[in-house]
Amino acid sequence: MTGTVVLGGGFAGVWSAAAAVRVARAAGRDLPVTLIDPGDDLVIRPRLYEADPDRMRVPLDHILGPVGVRRIAAAATGIDTARRTVTVSERDGGEREIEWERLILATGSRLVRPTVPGAELLFDVDTLPAATKLDEHLHRLRELPRDEGRLTAVVIGAGFTGLEIATELVDRLGALPRAASERVRIVLVERAATVGPELGPGPRPQILAALAALGVELRLGVSAAAVEPAGVALSDGDRIAARTAIWTAGVQASPLTADIPARRDRLGRLEVNERLEVAGVPGVYAAGDTATTRAESGQRVLQCCQHALQLGKFAGHNAAADLLGLPSVPFAATPYVTCLDLGAAGAVFTNGWDRRVVATGEIAKARKRKVNELWIYPPTDDPAELLRQADYRFSVRQITAPST
Repeated sequence: MTGTVVLGGGFAGVWSAAAAVRVARAAGRDLPVTLIDPGDDLVIRPRLYEADPDRMRVPLDHILGPVGVRRIAAAATGIDTARRTVTVSERDGGEREIEWERLILATGSRLVRPTVPGAELLFDVDTLPAATKLDEHLHRLRELPRDEGRLTAVVIGAGFTGLEIATELVDRLGALPRAASERVRIVLVERAATVGPELGPGPRPQILAALAALGVELRLGVSAAAVEPAGVALSDGDRIAARTAIWTAGVQASPLTADIPARRDRLGRLEVNERLEVAGVPGVYAAGDTATTRAESGQRVLQCCQHALQLGKFAGHNAAADLLGLPSVPFAATPYVTCLDLGAAGAVFTNGWDRRVVATGEIAKARKRKVNELWIYPPTDDPAELLRQADYRFSVRQITAPST
């Protein structure tokens, strides 16, 4: 039996693999589960806007190794659904094919980079290498001549990621030595007419108040026209002297979704049924940022950590159950929440798809710390706890509860 193969070592992939093992063990059955990813770590991607991003990772072998998941350090380069094979490129440059009986595609999403002149000069926090590159650049700023743009950062895109990195940069740049005449300047550029357009009006007053308190400048209704080593030209003809320019606008599902002969949405995500099986492609499941399905209240799942964890657990459960002849379970999303970090101004926590504000400031910040530093981390070197949490019915409220 070739068993279940999971592509992707992010949140959706890790929890897919753990959930598949859980189902098999609960049934007293043996089921090979293989996870394929080019990296050795689960990257805690929601934390990459923070300082020292290189610490935002957990070794996959300490998460999945104790439950017997086989890990292959390779990049998936192609999927053949007719032959039920995955082509992978290994670290030594060799290629081979891996067979599967059930496949879970959980290879995440990628930042869509712009095509403006100088785009190669833009930093981002989409991946660990990219976030580390930005962190190293910020540390090197202390060595540069103390000119007008040395302590200025232009953040392009005022969505969730843009707001978090912009507010975080106030303190990160503020910690650098500077002359009395120098000031830290953070400029947040957004093509839309409002801040956080996808976040809706609910938390906007709190966001605007935080940005004002931190001194973050807003340039709304404009976009970046060109990027230079010492500045950013805007679409309205203005130019901002800046040594740091960060792109945060827009993501697309992994290009591997194109290998699956099925419908995809505008973000490249595969349409899946209530079992998270790709519509019209038996044996192939999708989870995390590669999948689109209904969430609660008739909404669609988002490319976010909250939904990635849930989708992974359901996909892993159903892929294993299907292979073992056990009943499947329909996907049911937990109530949607958001917790937006606003740097030294605290955070804002909302409930529901209309994003009703329920906490702000330090109260919301304390919750954000729990999310970032505890709740999204899977157990390590603890197979019993990992399998307990791999249950699709598990809630983060149970993390501190005793194992049963």
